[in-house]
Amino acid sequence: MGMKASPSRAAARGKEKMVHGYKGVKFQNWARTYGCCPEMYYQPTSVEEVREVLALARQQNKRVKVVGGGHSPSDIACTDGFMIHMGKMNRVLQVDTEKKQVTVEAGILLADLHPQLGKHGLALSNLGAVSDVTAGGVIGSGTHNTGIKHGILATQVVALTLLTADGTILECSEASNAEVFQAARVHLGCLGVVLTITLQCVPQFHLQEISFPSTLDEVLDNLDSHLKKSEYFRFLWFPHSENVSVIYQDHTNKPPSSSANWFWDYAIGFYLLEFLLWISSFLPGLVGWINRFFFWLLFTGKRESSNLSHEIFTYECRFKQHVQDWAIPREKTKEALLELKAVLESHPKMVAHFPVEVRFTRGDDILLSPCFQRDSCYMNIIMYRPYGKDIPRLDYWLAYETIMKKVGGRPHWAKAHNCTRKDFEKMYPAFSKFCAIREKLDPTGMFLNAYLEKVFY
Repeated sequence: MGMKASPSRAAARGKEKMVHGYKGVKFQNWARTYGCCPEMYYQPTSVEEVREVLALARQQNKRVKVVGGGHSPSDIACTDGFMIHMGKMNRVLQVDTEKKQVTVEAGILLADLHPQLGKHGLALSNLGAVSDVTAGGVIGSGTHNTGIKHGILATQVVALTLLTADGTILECSEASNAEVFQAARVHLGCLGVVLTITLQCVPQFHLQEISFPSTLDEVLDNLDSHLKKSEYFRFLWFPHSENVSVIYQDHTNKPPSSSANWFWDYAIGFYLLEFLLWISSFLPGLVGWINRFFFWLLFTGKRESSNLSHEIFTYECRFKQHVQDWAIPREKTKEALLELKAVLESHPKMVAHFPVEVRFTRGDDILLSPCFQRDSCYMNIIMYRPYGKDIPRLDYWLAYETIMKKVGGRPHWAKAHNCTRKDFEKMYPAFSKFCAIREKLDPTGMFLNAYLEKVFY
């Protein structure tokens, strides 16, 4: 495996071959809402090379930031120090078909992992909306999907290896380094460099997706029965209206079939939408009409499709956008949504693009998981940036955050939020425990950046 190279041999080899870094690389996240210019940009291909970068950072007193797919709609991955891009450490290391577990290097994109799992008749039991993301990044930021019987994606991790600031490798699982394991599954990139991850898989399966129209009151009044009816239930609410699209995803034996259609999904759902939203940036009063028009156009019929699970879980994010996504206690779903609706009704100038996406996730025991010790409802709000243009969103953002805080919400780590350490101490019962682990593993703050300083100081 090459994992256990002795420090002296690695150092000796290092003399001949120093890991090569690049200057002048500009990093930007997918939505182009954040960027940075790291002093040095590295793409290591081995554990030894990652170790070398950390050794160099220690000597020169530099900060280090590991980046994966760059999808986070926040500055969580930005740094002006050293940036390590894990894209070349992307192998599947081991598949245990008996335990249905797979061990991968942290830089593997989920999109590349799916077909490899498929060869062994395996799949991940739940996935987020995007697969152009790395295994290390997905768990580190607390990525989730929906399904009240399913936890966030990090709950599928059964073991991981962590390279800490001083060059030590920790093997973490329930059985060894259990405290670090409880912290490292949602690591925010601040505990060290995650090298490998072992994921619990399930036998490969197909999903059928059914979507049908409803109203906000109907869904909120019958929430429990919806949650019982469908394993991966979510709904989309169209702000400035009563309209809701309910989406059920469930195991099926039906052959793959799709209701997707280039004309409706792209020409209308993408190009026309972007154009109309751009016009509405001059005439904000149009947004309510656009939301209702698109509901009528694309969401009033019942739609069905079925395919392999990962094909149904993932979908395209249309175009560049600003996003907020908070997890609130599941029992506060109705109260929070009705309050958001009331705020929009009483402030006609406040615009909200569709959809508000509502998803449900099982509680867990990962220290900084937004679902720590409680079943949660995630309420994802969005403001698109048609042709890259920013639409004023601050009043909507503030109204939303105020409601989320009031009902005990916790923000998604990878998405924009204005919370500081004081907020997190209130939100997370185990916050101080995580801080103690972080300070022990990274006493000099090598893995901090501006985003994380707001979290921890």
